[in-house]
Amino acid sequence: MDLQQKYSKICEVICNGYDIVKSLQILRILCISAGKVPCIFCAGNELYAVIHAMWIKRGGREKMVYNILDYGAVGDGKTKCTQAIQAAVDDCAKTGGQVYVPAGDFLSGTVCLRSEVELHLESGAVLRSSLDPADMKDYTGGYQDDNRDSGWEGGCFLYACHERDITISGDGVIDGQGALVFYDDDADHGKHECPLNIRGFRPRMTFLEDVENLTVKGVTFRDAAFWTLHMAGCRNVLVEGVRILNNDRGPNNDGIDPDCCRNVVIRGCVISGGDDSIVVKATGPMHRKYGDCEDIVITGCILHSRSSALKIGTETHGSIRHVILSDCVIRDSSRGIGIWSRDGGEIADIHVHHVTGNTLRYADGTGRSFSPAWWGKGEPVFISATKRAGTDRLPGRIRDIYMDHISMTSECSIVIAGEEYAPVEHVQLQDMDICWKRQGTNLPEVLDEQPSAYGCYPHEIPCIYLRHAEDVNISGRLQVDPSLQEVITKREIHEGEEKQ
Repeated sequence: MDLQQKYSKICEVICNGYDIVKSLQILRILCISAGKVPCIFCAGNELYAVIHAMWIKRGGREKMVYNILDYGAVGDGKTKCTQAIQAAVDDCAKTGGQVYVPAGDFLSGTVCLRSEVELHLESGAVLRSSLDPADMKDYTGGYQDDNRDSGWEGGCFLYACHERDITISGDGVIDGQGALVFYDDDADHGKHECPLNIRGFRPRMTFLEDVENLTVKGVTFRDAAFWTLHMAGCRNVLVEGVRILNNDRGPNNDGIDPDCCRNVVIRGCVISGGDDSIVVKATGPMHRKYGDCEDIVITGCILHSRSSALKIGTETHGSIRHVILSDCVIRDSSRGIGIWSRDGGEIADIHVHHVTGNTLRYADGTGRSFSPAWWGKGEPVFISATKRAGTDRLPGRIRDIYMDHISMTSECSIVIAGEEYAPVEHVQLQDMDICWKRQGTNLPEVLDEQPSAYGCYPHEIPCIYLRHAEDVNISGRLQVDPSLQEVITKREIHEGEEKQ
């Protein structure tokens, strides 16, 4: 075997699974360990040329790596590294490649991500959001949500708009420092279950608008002060193996919000927080720019929320179609699966399969004006079409909802509630296994239709609550544990029969 053949053989082995930069690093280590001078890395060297030719032949490209330390970033958790990180991103965007965040604690204001940039956080790396308003750019300040909900103001930590081929990856942590803005004012009189109160500035952790080909993989998002992963008007999205570990009493700290997005896959994620774990929506500002939200797949996730584990709505200024949720575990959530129509858009073709877990009622802080109560009182399934409180705008239709193999221990009704002007149509709940059992500190004894004129109101809790619902078919095993027999009124639903 001649020298060229030996080079080719070595390259074949090492290049398998590595980019050219890493391959050369490995070869350098091998040469040094063998007592050789690594002169083979000089420009124009034969071995380098062989590696490069192999890489190109395999359809690859050289991935340039931009280490934020080379731009002056300091990982002491105190020095603001905004300019250094942004400079690395801007340089990386010129060639395409990776912005590398090594182990360390890096404090930063808003970072704008660019096309063909991978933001990679190594194990032990913490990218920490500054809560100083001077450090946070408010790219959403011009938006006015039609339903007047707050949240568009306040800036964001990681931002991208009108870009493509963006990746956020690695084993590191992105920290929103929510602990600095949440506090317990004992609004639930010692139960410590109601939403925390807030003080100070609350930027979003991410706001990624109109990004085509977006990947978020492996990273941990921690302690968001507001929405964690907000993707608006994005197309071709993969969120995989992500952990979102937020305070489970934090208001508005949603996990993942696909907003007027298309072609989205969310799989293998672990999400815990106070607000909705995953919420598919169509806000007014984003619908006007990007149209409807459709083609969403959510699978293999573990979800905990003191609101809804999976939520569709309430923001429904556009239509939401073709959503699949499958093979997920829901733990200790106020609601399991919630579907809200409030703002005119249609919700249709929703499929939920093989979901297990439990729902319960948490305590509320009714004496507080801001965030007094969780939405949800322990419902395994909640479907609602009615007017939003304070508006005459009619909700869109909810139709073609298919669920099967839902196994839940719950404290409140299966709720399917429309209006004469907005009936819920064509709902099939098949092979349901629901056990109503006491779990929380408070008996349900109320129905919760927030946000609407109904609000929360006392009600005899049935196993199944139907109102203006057409073509509803429910089958399976429904049972009431003795711990809730005095509260739950069992109702039988027969084919072609509607009862409330």
